[in-house]
Amino acid sequence: MTHQQPILNTSPKVSDEIRQTTCYMCACRCGINVHMKDGKVAYIEGNRDHPVNKGVLCAKGSAGIMQVNAPSRLKAPMIRTGPRGSGQYKEISWDEALAIAVGWLEPVRHESPEQLAFFTGRDQSQSFTSFWAQSFGTPNYAAHGGFCSVNMATAGIYTMGGAFWEFGQPDWDHTKLFMLFGVAEDHDSNPIKMGLGKIKKRGARVIGVNPIRSGYNAIADDWVGITPGTDGLFILSMIHVLMKAGKIDLDYLSRYTNAPVLVNASEGPDNGLFLRDEDGKMLVIDRTTGKLTPFDQPGVRPDLSAVYEKDGVTHRPVFHQMAERYLADEYAPEAIADKCGIPAKRIRAIAGELARVAFDEAFELDVEWTDFRGERHTKMTGRPVSMHSMRGVSAHANGFQTCRALHVLQIILGTVEVPGGFRFKPPYPKPVEAHPTPHCKATPDTPLDGPHLGFVRGPEHLALKEDGSPARIDKAFTWENPMSAHGLMHMVISNAHAGDPYKIDTLFMYMANMSWNSSMNTKGVMEMLTDKDENGNYKIPHIIYSDAYSSEMVAFADLILPDTTYLERHDCISLLDRPICEADAAADAIRWPVIEPDRDVRGFQTVLIQLANRMKLPNFTNEDRTAKWKDYADYIVNHERKPGIGPLSGFRGEDGSKTGRGEVNPEQLNQYIENGGFHVAHIPEEAGYYKPWNTAYQDWAVGMGIYDSPQPYLFQLYVEPMRKFQLAAEGHGDRQPPEHLRQRVKDVMDPLPIWYETDQQGNEGFTVNALTQRPMAMYHSWGTQNAWLRQLHGRNPLYVPTKLMQENGLQDGDWAKVSSPHGEITVPVMEMAALNENTVWTWNAIGKRKGAWALEEDAPEATKGFLLNHLIHELLPPKGDGMRWANSDPITGQAAWFDLKVKIEKAADPADLQESQPAFPAQESPVGTGPKELKWKVGK
Repeated sequence: MTHQQPILNTSPKVSDEIRQTTCYMCACRCGINVHMKDGKVAYIEGNRDHPVNKGVLCAKGSAGIMQVNAPSRLKAPMIRTGPRGSGQYKEISWDEALAIAVGWLEPVRHESPEQLAFFTGRDQSQSFTSFWAQSFGTPNYAAHGGFCSVNMATAGIYTMGGAFWEFGQPDWDHTKLFMLFGVAEDHDSNPIKMGLGKIKKRGARVIGVNPIRSGYNAIADDWVGITPGTDGLFILSMIHVLMKAGKIDLDYLSRYTNAPVLVNASEGPDNGLFLRDEDGKMLVIDRTTGKLTPFDQPGVRPDLSAVYEKDGVTHRPVFHQMAERYLADEYAPEAIADKCGIPAKRIRAIAGELARVAFDEAFELDVEWTDFRGERHTKMTGRPVSMHSMRGVSAHANGFQTCRALHVLQIILGTVEVPGGFRFKPPYPKPVEAHPTPHCKATPDTPLDGPHLGFVRGPEHLALKEDGSPARIDKAFTWENPMSAHGLMHMVISNAHAGDPYKIDTLFMYMANMSWNSSMNTKGVMEMLTDKDENGNYKIPHIIYSDAYSSEMVAFADLILPDTTYLERHDCISLLDRPICEADAAADAIRWPVIEPDRDVRGFQTVLIQLANRMKLPNFTNEDRTAKWKDYADYIVNHERKPGIGPLSGFRGEDGSKTGRGEVNPEQLNQYIENGGFHVAHIPEEAGYYKPWNTAYQDWAVGMGIYDSPQPYLFQLYVEPMRKFQLAAEGHGDRQPPEHLRQRVKDVMDPLPIWYETDQQGNEGFTVNALTQRPMAMYHSWGTQNAWLRQLHGRNPLYVPTKLMQENGLQDGDWAKVSSPHGEITVPVMEMAALNENTVWTWNAIGKRKGAWALEEDAPEATKGFLLNHLIHELLPPKGDGMRWANSDPITGQAAWFDLKVKIEKAADPADLQESQPAFPAQESPVGTGPKELKWKVGK
């Protein structure tokens, strides 16, 4: 008898319909096919036609089903009935909720708009939320970037007009050496995984610089387990080696950077400033004629070495100062090796490999192009070295200068915007001059006088009141952090509680879990949110919060405005905000309600429009005081930031035939849906590289509405606005820093990248570095209430290097007491060999507070999971001068999460420990507790 194979249906029907939209399980914004059966979500897969992921989808994306089935979803608007933090609420109607919100907000707007602090988390609609706040009139608006990666973004903008991730990407098709600095697995994960696969298949080399060898670093050919916070020193040492060996691209530096720009070398108020002509253009010496000329003069060949004398004043090119700075012995590998934890020989070898690939393996593409000086080039020269970096180097108090150093390293090798190197994604690159400066003038019943956030050009743009005090509650754009382009969200609650610089009336937050994993000093923040004054009133009188889920922060709100999940609302991933572009194309996307909510919830952006309509906010109201838009979808289609330019760039014009610029198209959203939820506009081949200087790209960008006119510019190795702040600190100019900050401004605001020790005062006895990372399977806190993803990460140990395990007598599963100058936790440990020998780390946002997220009180996330946040403070240890010094980068204000120092010791009686410490009392869950098993079946 022959064996009979069972007959199986290998392609069962999984859906009645496929609806295409954009994922929101991390910030990649991948395209997804949502399979529907009987009107419900049955299955989610990647969209093969989508420009971001090309069909690839990770565990998070597939688990999106569980977000729309999560027991923790909020069900209706709620008003607090018990004390703040208790989680006691009653449901109310939307009419009542909106009326309460307006009742709190309107008096503030009429009397003192700055008393509204409106801050949002990772909402991906910041162009809209900032527009709402500007219309309200409060200067107190920002998003999560101040505690995420503002150092990376701001350093990139000031140096080269863009940075990593959403600003650009490696040239995956041509790069031969890819170097990552401080990259975890959560950001840009699918595109990077796809890119790594592509280059490794070609035999390209990958170098990972990270104290922790996980994820991308685990598959790197070389892993550099650097000491946290010393990346900038390592990078500057490689710059030293490359310059000393002459392995730099002098032609690239002279043509496309400010290396040849002349700098005033005299004593006095102009010292360190650029020599400019009457039109304000930077001046160089033409090496052909020897004459002084504007940098963009047709036919000019800027000289990197010429010195110019005028009226007894010497002007030297930036390149001279770079040589003097970086050829100094203090940057030699032998001088910095011990501090970085990298042998000098290895530093030299890595620098040598960068030079070898960049120059010995250079290649050419037969593509003609014309530069901004009018010169026609017959080829494009490729230098196949590319780099990528993220929060790991950014979240330090020296992170801004470290990120600047990294960009300078790329630039001196000539690897930015060339084949094989780092490429910008539209709408970048943009010179800093193309961005707004920050505005802060609050006037009752009047919109703010301009955008809240921006890029200062000097002390004149600081957000200060007439008396010199901070105009913003977070003290952004002050002498404490002059270039804080994303605000300081981590300081809002602390400053509001202290009444420093002033008190507020209403704290309005969206999707920002500030009472738990998104906050430093977690216990302290919870106390601030519940603290009362001598009259028994809360020090922060009103808290309005919006979220889709019952997070820890929900319990501290007075009024809850429940958001939808990402499959139940409209979203706009816009060129005006944080688009999904690729280096070869401009692209944007939407989300739309592929399912209708089964709860009484509304998309937050629509709620903002409804609040604006009730308050008759300017910009949201027609001349006859009727509403311009009824909801967010209406806004997306019909709003124009300026004539012909709206939130979406595709399918514009009355018939949808225009791209970039065009009239409003009433059917725009439907055409996006028909096209898979996205739109792509490809860049012409001639315009694909050298974008800041390529006339074909500049003209294409103008046609797309990215610029109003061509904006060619030079990369800024030397950032002149920083020198202006130094000059003020030296006593020049009308706007002066306070005395206690004068020396710090002089020290840190160096226009050439430097490295300095972060402020470790008070850390005596705490010598071990402590870090967090997010795993690939999680993103922000909402991931760890997802039933599928919890099976991957239901708890988190503290990973400890072998050396520290042995020194402290620890074994896997033991409990350790970990303390810092601020606090103490007791947590389970696990040994990890592939880890910097003086660094411990854990996964971020796994730990949950009991009662939150509809989890059982004995859930592993609430008992074995934990946060390092309890050890971190938003303020530095007191210095004895009476000042409140923020635990932030002194240039941008970015939260210095990764400067944490701890000591570790074995817990006294680990057998008696059942839960991680500290353990907080359970919050009452406004949505109850989920079932022991979450089961559902779609279809028959």
